[in-house]
Amino acid sequence: MRNTLVTLLGPTGIGKTDLAIDLAIYFGSEIISADSRQFYREMRIGTAVPSDDQLSKVRHHFIRFISITDYYSASLFERDVINLLPALFKNNPVVIMCGGSGLYIDAVLKGIDDIPDTDPAVREKYTGLFRKEGVESLRMALKMLDPDHYRKVDLRNPKRLIRALEICETTGKPYSSFLGRKKPVRDFRIIKIGLEMPREDLYRRINERVDRMIIDGLEDEVRRLAGFRHMNALQSVGYREFFDYFDGKISRPDAIELIKRNSRRFARRQITWWAKDNDIKWFHPSAGGEIIRYIENEIS
Repeated sequence: MRNTLVTLLGPTGIGKTDLAIDLAIYFGSEIISADSRQFYREMRIGTAVPSDDQLSKVRHHFIRFISITDYYSASLFERDVINLLPALFKNNPVVIMCGGSGLYIDAVLKGIDDIPDTDPAVREKYTGLFRKEGVESLRMALKMLDPDHYRKVDLRNPKRLIRALEICETTGKPYSSFLGRKKPVRDFRIIKIGLEMPREDLYRRINERVDRMIIDGLEDEVRRLAGFRHMNALQSVGYREFFDYFDGKISRPDAIELIKRNSRRFARRQITWWAKDNDIKWFHPSAGGEIIRYIENEIS
């Protein structure tokens, strides 16, 4: 059987974790997590890290394996996953990759442009600029340093803007000049499984998951990390809203409602990311048996 990476993707809150575990158990394989928020060991509740019980059922890789103070990127994830896969394929020709971070998934499946490492101090400079002056300051800086990328980038996404700016300043070259390298050809088969459901059902699941996070102690987790609020990892949904509450900018109920709203918006962005990928086969999360039959047919 040819080595195959089955990639299970979809928006936040849709049920990827449980299904990935079911698939891994059925195929006797291990799971590579492609959820970039779950990489950080200090962030558990707000990132919906699999429970100890779930982790005990199947071996997971790239779960809580670095600190929020560590630098990590999609290019490093590509390197680490590609280096790990040969050892996993020795044990089983099927490996499951599961997550909702489109950039990180694409890095593994398609390769990523050869972006150089940057100076963390430069990243902090632009992160500080964003905190003080908002996203418009980042837009104006990028428009001056790299007008080509300015016309293409998602101008609503401060992480993307900061990433481009730190590359521009650290290297002295436009970020766009590093894009467009020839993509590598992978030596394994790729099967993409996408999960979808009616929006109203997904939004209800997201709201319910946020409520569970609050019960599980999300506020206390964020308080413990308040001293690191400037780190890129903590600019995430579920953390930045509580920081605003701690600063007295909003009420606690408003913070919780904003987490729900911003989580729903994040889900919409994820759906948009994959909307034009015709290689993805879409299923409802409840269609586990149908998904297994589809994979078996593809690998036979």
